[in-house]
Amino acid sequence: MNILRKTLSLKSALNLELRYPMCRHASGGDIPKNVIADLQTSQNQQTNGVIYDKKPFRIELEEGKRYSWCLCGKSKSQPLCDGTHKLDQYKIKQRPVRFQVEKSGTYWLCNCKQTKNRPFCDGTHKNEEIQKTAGKN
Repeated sequence: MNILRKTLSLKSALNLELRYPMCRHASGGDIPKNVIADLQTSQNQQTNGVIYDKKPFRIELEEGKRYSWCLCGKSKSQPLCDGTHKLDQYKIKQRPVRFQVEKSGTYWLCNCKQTKNRPFCDGTHKNEEIQKTAGKN
């Protein structure tokens, strides 16, 4: 029974890898860096938001432009912030992570909100615990 469970987990992980192979810059290479991370502290928040989706979001980003990535998971314009965290009725403690990219191109932003490399996808969504959640997909 344990072997069957491990085999199914491995098959699930491989299936996810085939469906969402790139959790990095679309041109390949390492997970990108937030070039303004040292200018603000929002990426150091201790808690993560709710899981919005169980797969990353592919997006075109421009060099030099500032973006605000939704950490709370409640924004209607995912993966970017729309200010929903400011509404008193939600009592949201997380605030958006402001970021810029080194060069214009296609990037994968985290939509499970559990990445260790905010705002970029690091593959955390492939974890069994996240895949079992009720997120969007």
